[in-house]
Amino acid sequence: MNQIVVQPEPPHADTGPHAPHFDPRAGAGDENMRDENLHGALLESRQRWRDIALMAGDIVFETDASGRLVFLAPDPVLGWPVSALLGHPAEILLAGSAFSQNFNPFRPNSAVQRRRVWLKRPDNSSVPVAFASAPLLDANGCGMGARGIGQDVSAQDGCDAAIATSLRRGEVLDHILWRMRQEVLAPRMMNAALDSVVTALGLEGIAVIELHDHDQLPSVLHEAGSGLAEVLERALSLLQHKPAEPSLSSMAGGPELLVCPCQTRFGARAGLLAWRGPGARAFDSDDVTLSSSATGIIRVILEHESIQREMVHQARTDPLTSLLNRRAFFDEMNRRIDRLERDEAPGTLLFIDLDHFKALNDSIGHDAGDEALCLTAALLRAAVRPQDLVARLGGDEFALWMDNTDEFSAAERAEELRVEGPKILAHLATDGAPPLTMSIGIATRWPGRGEDVEALTQRADRVMYEVKRAGRGHWRVSRQDET
Repeated sequence: MNQIVVQPEPPHADTGPHAPHFDPRAGAGDENMRDENLHGALLESRQRWRDIALMAGDIVFETDASGRLVFLAPDPVLGWPVSALLGHPAEILLAGSAFSQNFNPFRPNSAVQRRRVWLKRPDNSSVPVAFASAPLLDANGCGMGARGIGQDVSAQDGCDAAIATSLRRGEVLDHILWRMRQEVLAPRMMNAALDSVVTALGLEGIAVIELHDHDQLPSVLHEAGSGLAEVLERALSLLQHKPAEPSLSSMAGGPELLVCPCQTRFGARAGLLAWRGPGARAFDSDDVTLSSSATGIIRVILEHESIQREMVHQARTDPLTSLLNRRAFFDEMNRRIDRLERDEAPGTLLFIDLDHFKALNDSIGHDAGDEALCLTAALLRAAVRPQDLVARLGGDEFALWMDNTDEFSAAERAEELRVEGPKILAHLATDGAPPLTMSIGIATRWPGRGEDVEALTQRADRVMYEVKRAGRGHWRVSRQDET
């Protein structure tokens, strides 16, 4: 919009379809008619401008040389009745922030386009308006006022803000996913995701906890940052009262807390806890939305972690008895021996074989054989400490490894098994069939002698077969100096 010079136009300048007709042959007696036609043309032109401006803007104005409003439309304009504004300085519409921008659309120094200013509504709220305005000049170039139109851009600002928020959220989530793709194991994926959320939201700390039934304390599955102890009790209270939606908690002088509940497809109940330190800014709706989106990723990682744990469990476990399998048993036994060697402590291996197991399978069937194996597994678990290793090596062969245990203590356990084993398996024996008993070989590894797992295993296996050849149903100790 250029500067506007207001002056009468020559008759030949208006050639539009609505222009008045001028006859060059007309005489002086027609001057009054020409003046009337010119006046009508000017009025019609002004009306056209107003109509077009009203279709394009939410506020159309003209001011005089002193800056007072002489024309304002539509009525009402931005909630104001036009009658209450006409004749008053146009600056009364400017919100406080408009003055700080050193721009007054009602008194422009030159033509402007899409210049944004905040205007006041009658309720003292503000609205952003994009103005196009220009000064009105007379024929001598002196200012006669200003003319312009403005468009309410609050809806556009909201749309732009929503788009910007979505883009930011998308960038953060893309970064989390990118960090996750750099890892293979679920725990490392989780650490990468949590570190990314801490950075994106400016958190003091973040954690993933798992809730349990029967009044058990929650488990802290993953944690990044500091300050979990200060917010954990509040977090549990929020998860118990609002388990289906994100919740906020503020405490005077304490951390600002955001809790997002999460439940995996496998039934685990968890929660993402995020907190900022005292004095930090409060969580806003964008933070809540981003955290909720991140919780969806956390849920996927938790499910992936659960699947990985199950895969590891299956790879290390005998499917029938849920005891360690051969490979897992000897892998763990090697680690235990290394530690015992540093601690200068002994460890003892027991090899256990069910006597007459093949006869049971052949006479009654494999279901009875499976029951015998499961009963034996339960007996072995009950006979040792929780930290000891129990394994099914294959078929009817089992093994025990006991840390910090010598051959004398191991012999006491073997005697209990020799006595209790036939009792719990007696109901599986048929008339005339030999009873199920246990043949047990014992070998203790002493520190400082350099005996490896293979040599120790051979000793325990050898004495176990010596027991079988000697009549079964007993135990025997192998001493290293006897090999």
